[in-house]
Amino acid sequence: MKSARAEDEVVELCSELIRFDTSNTGELDTTKGEREAADYVAAKLAEVGIDYERVESGAPGRHNVFCRIAGSDAGRGALLVHGHLDVVPADASEWSVHPFSGAVQDGYVWGRGAVDMKDMVAMTLAVLRSFKRDGVVPPRDIVFAFVADEEAGGAYGAQWLVENRPDLFEGCTEAVGEVGGFSLTLSEDRRVYPIQSAEKGIAWMRLRARGRPGHGSFLHDDNAVTKVAEAVARLGNHTFPLTLTDTVRTFLGHMRELTGLEFPEDDLEGSIAKLGPIGRIVGATIRDTANPTMLKAGYKANVIPSVAEAVVDCRVIPGRQEEFLREVDELLGPDVTREWVTDLPPVETDFEGALTDAMIAALKVHDEDAIAIPYMLSGGTDAKSFHTLGMKCYGFAPLRLPPDLDFASLFHGIDERVPVDALKFGTRVLDTFLRSC
Repeated sequence: MKSARAEDEVVELCSELIRFDTSNTGELDTTKGEREAADYVAAKLAEVGIDYERVESGAPGRHNVFCRIAGSDAGRGALLVHGHLDVVPADASEWSVHPFSGAVQDGYVWGRGAVDMKDMVAMTLAVLRSFKRDGVVPPRDIVFAFVADEEAGGAYGAQWLVENRPDLFEGCTEAVGEVGGFSLTLSEDRRVYPIQSAEKGIAWMRLRARGRPGHGSFLHDDNAVTKVAEAVARLGNHTFPLTLTDTVRTFLGHMRELTGLEFPEDDLEGSIAKLGPIGRIVGATIRDTANPTMLKAGYKANVIPSVAEAVVDCRVIPGRQEEFLREVDELLGPDVTREWVTDLPPVETDFEGALTDAMIAALKVHDEDAIAIPYMLSGGTDAKSFHTLGMKCYGFAPLRLPPDLDFASLFHGIDERVPVDALKFGTRVLDTFLRSC
């Protein structure tokens, strides 16, 4: 089959991509950037004669690579296929293999980025190279984007590109990226492939309290640390109201039919937990969340500081932005102010039309028992930026996974890895999908 060469090289591509340490700390002075990985992608494109464009997005080393493949029907809207080159940091002392070794062993490719998301970058690159070698003309124009800075919200990646180089996405009406198309095994002959059609908003906020500085041994009723600590505790312990979007209701409806489980609203968390590892993702999409992640105050044990700060990672359900902020401000009270570190909107797209039909059909070609259903991601992706250009965005990075693999735990986790067989399966599916999209 024509895709065989793509399937044959995808494991090597994934392993080699992982070896580039593109750790993104979220701070420019401690982030090396994506330049070397972008060099690699560009070289692999040039090797088969694909024209590309390199773009530095707002800061040194934050490199992106773009190419456009002409389709047979130029009158149709173009499809954007995007993947990010950066990864979250990893502590090598916690891993059983070095996180940037790209080791291929025990049937897996190991390393930081193996599932988030250098696997999809490798699959995309393999199929793209195969298309060029075989002279494949897709049904419409496809823009391929290998971008920077997704793991910090895209200010030096997708956001910057959308704001400063919208011409790169000219004509794109739909987009495909992470996180979806991975399998959940319900029985020996029944596998569900959730496809992401919605994701919660990201609202990282910095809280700040001010007080009267003084000596740590004195009685003190205006302590900035106390103020911010009490506000953080109130916010972190708060349970936001149950809110079911159309996407989540659809997902639960399908799972009810497939498993026989009921999902009563008076015990929704408990019912969702019975779904296994995917339950952690789905369970986080029925309420807004606000998790304190950072605290900063003071410079000496016996000095009461004048300022104390905290950072809170908030994730907001579509349609809940205004009400969420009202609740947050009530919980913080008058003594604590907030400011945005990152504010990216929720995204929700209808799961219907020719593109989703093509995804479903491609899965069934390679797994006749595949059942594709929409779901909402509790995290965020670059879809938030591309959505602002009017694109309908989906997560479709297909992988057929072993039934016992806790896939959700691998994202940003220790010993992140992707099965070799899943990579090859995903490459076949992606090849079929992009030939018919």
